[in-house]
Amino acid sequence: MTDLTLEKARVIISTALSRGREMELNPLTVAVLDAGGQLKALEREDGTSTLRTKIAQGKANGALAVGAGTRTLFKRAQEQPYFVDALNGLADGNIVPVPGGVLIRDGDGKPVGAVGVTGDSSDNDEICAVAGIEAAGFKADVG
Repeated sequence: MTDLTLEKARVIISTALSRGREMELNPLTVAVLDAGGQLKALEREDGTSTLRTKIAQGKANGALAVGAGTRTLFKRAQEQPYFVDALNGLADGNIVPVPGGVLIRDGDGKPVGAVGVTGDSSDNDEICAVAGIEAAGFKADVG
């Protein structure tokens, strides 16, 4: 089992941001939460809009809430919108049910946290989150 340390959270963030620059994406915000939903680290690039920090955390919260990436929540919202609305209500509105929230799993498959990336298309956000997670030696669960 591998813990989600601050050092590994920083690797996730720096790699996600680097991947965004390589892809020439809009400015990104990356949030890393531990398994208990507490903010471990967050960075936002210059030029991001004012709600991006909350959106990034909301994507990560969503992944933790369902135990899989927010792509799963996005699909479920299309099929069962009342369920996702209720889930978000229970979470005090702190879930963003679109791709870009990725669960972090250790080598044994145990969830150790989640990453939320926002700033570009949801699919591109997810690509950057996965790159960061894998660079830190974890498995990415996109749903």
